[in-house]
Amino acid sequence: MTAFGKLVRTTAFRLTLVYLLLFAMFAASLLAYFAWNTRRLITEEITQTVNAETSEISEIYGRRGLRGLVLAIEYRALRPGANLYLVTTPTGQAIAGNVGSLAPGVMATRGWSETAYRRIEDADDRDHRALVRVTELENGFRLLIGRDLAERRRLFGIVAKAAQWSILIVVVLGLGGGIFVARRVLRRIDAMTGTAQRIMTGDLSGRLPVGRSGDELDRLAENLNAMLERIEALMAGLKEVSDNIAHDLKTPLTRLRNRAEEALAKSGCEADYRAALERTIEESDGLIRTFNALLMIARAESGQARGNMDDFDAADVANGIHELYEPLAEDDGMTLKVRCEPTPVHANRELISQALANLVENAIKYGKPVAQTGGTVVSMDARPITIEAKRDGDKVLLSVTDRGPGIPEADRAHAVERFVRLEASRTLPGSGLGLSLASAVATLHGGELKLGDAQPGLVATLVLPARAGAGDRVAPPIPDVPQKVA
Repeated sequence: MTAFGKLVRTTAFRLTLVYLLLFAMFAASLLAYFAWNTRRLITEEITQTVNAETSEISEIYGRRGLRGLVLAIEYRALRPGANLYLVTTPTGQAIAGNVGSLAPGVMATRGWSETAYRRIEDADDRDHRALVRVTELENGFRLLIGRDLAERRRLFGIVAKAAQWSILIVVVLGLGGGIFVARRVLRRIDAMTGTAQRIMTGDLSGRLPVGRSGDELDRLAENLNAMLERIEALMAGLKEVSDNIAHDLKTPLTRLRNRAEEALAKSGCEADYRAALERTIEESDGLIRTFNALLMIARAESGQARGNMDDFDAADVANGIHELYEPLAEDDGMTLKVRCEPTPVHANRELISQALANLVENAIKYGKPVAQTGGTVVSMDARPITIEAKRDGDKVLLSVTDRGPGIPEADRAHAVERFVRLEASRTLPGSGLGLSLASAVATLHGGELKLGDAQPGLVATLVLPARAGAGDRVAPPIPDVPQKVA
């Protein structure tokens, strides 16, 4: 298809043609209305002038008779720019006036009529047009008074020529503007099409061009770019999960196979086989937990859990997690505390409970005494873990604070990635999915996971959008029993 063919097929060009037609019709209607009113005003002026003069001459005829009428007509007919005058006898013979000829039957009809005429002094033989009034006087004499319509015709010609030029200008400017707009839109659409084609070939880094005008195409491009960024993030997450499964899960699977092979190779008693099976089951449970965590993260990142949003009080979730993990914390010699206030939120209760449980598990796992600067060790009394739920403006904060080693600021962004385990935690059990799941849950709800310094220790905070209306009803509390996440 040629460039011109593409141009005329664009929606912008077609809309321009439609608007051009509408504007041309409007301009033509406006000029026609102006011409019609101008014609009407001139006609009214002529009729008023002729009526007034007819009354004057009829009065002269009544006072001075036929001789006075003839003298008045001859005097007025000699004036520059005079009206048309004609007096005839009852038999139709002209006796005074400046009209040389009229259309047949004009003098026989009383009242107003538009007729062709020629003046007596006209050198050419062309007919002119005039609006005349015929009045019958006493004794059967007839009086014609009229005015030439050349002025009306000349003004109408001026308006007609103006209409022609106006419509021509509207058409030219409209077509020019339509071509300009269509070419501009077509260039942007072609740029978007080119980017889309690159994306379809696999280059997800391509983005649609965004101008500075802020028009509807810019807004569309911005929304599509945001969608592409989301798709790119999901594809990167999918690739990351594939890589994680291929690398990070290879070791526990290999270990599981080696243990089973070792149990078969070694001859032993029933107790040895039982112990090998128990270790195999334990390793399998760990793999199942890892897969469950990966599925939950994928579910959160894909947005599938948005359909299970509900209104509830985040304080109920915090209290439920406290009751569930308080015995575990006490077994490790820690104190689990909770500080809550009524905190309505609209979210997926299951995922929020799981994310908060992951943060508490990490706090219990890593919040043990560590050597401080100068060789001192945090005492047993200084190892509380605090769960807090509160509202801060238009945000809901669910935080877990421990007194462990914390995470250096440079490693916090890396710590929320899948299967990432920092050097200080490699000797402890786990797979590095707890913070990753918490971050995915926060992102699903339009929030974020913030990691801060508790001096000493770590404060992990789920920042979620608050539900509008603090006094709104919330769903009744239900038991929160999160899954175990490695």
